[in-house]
Amino acid sequence: MNLRVILADDHPFVLLGVRAALEMHAGVTIVGEAVTPGALIKLLQSMPCDVLVTDLTMPEVSGAVDDGLDLVRRIRCAWPLLRIVVMTALANTEILRAIVSDGVISTLSKMETTDELWQAIEASGKGEVYVGRSVVEALAKPGDEACEPPPVLPLSRKQAEVIRMFVRGLSIPEIAVALGCHSRTVSRQKREAMTKLGVTNDPGLFAYIRAHGVM
Repeated sequence: MNLRVILADDHPFVLLGVRAALEMHAGVTIVGEAVTPGALIKLLQSMPCDVLVTDLTMPEVSGAVDDGLDLVRRIRCAWPLLRIVVMTALANTEILRAIVSDGVISTLSKMETTDELWQAIEASGKGEVYVGRSVVEALAKPGDEACEPPPVLPLSRKQAEVIRMFVRGLSIPEIAVALGCHSRTVSRQKREAMTKLGVTNDPGLFAYIRAHGVM
């Protein structure tokens, strides 16, 4: 299997994390990246691909946030053979249900592991539909319970400081210099913070911070 993949997310570090995870798999070529809906449409017009991995809520350059469902429907209409994997931090069950009910779009939470992202892409490449475990669980919950974020442990002051600096774009060594400590200490604090927040990778961390802030 040789899949051409386009990635779309308004956070560059999410793109970086997803790209790094996918490039570990043979038979995958990242042929383009976009950070706004407009840029994504232009990229699709000029670059053939097999699978699109996209966030659902991306603001335009003007700051306006396009309707993610409308964007996906426009793409499906213009490129009916393109397989789409939606990665989202949204917990709104109505939106999730609308995506899943389409029947041809793979959907998973940004909190999922990169292994599950690969399963979704692999399934999409075969013409199948993949729905992530977190999405299935969210849709199975009754009423407003599905919209509540999962409980998390509060971060320590140092852990919160490390996470804030990391999501602003600083590397582990840069954070260590800024805080006057060893890189191993920063890595440990970041790892412990991610465990408390219930995320397992950097894309999931960025998605969580965007959705909920630093606890």
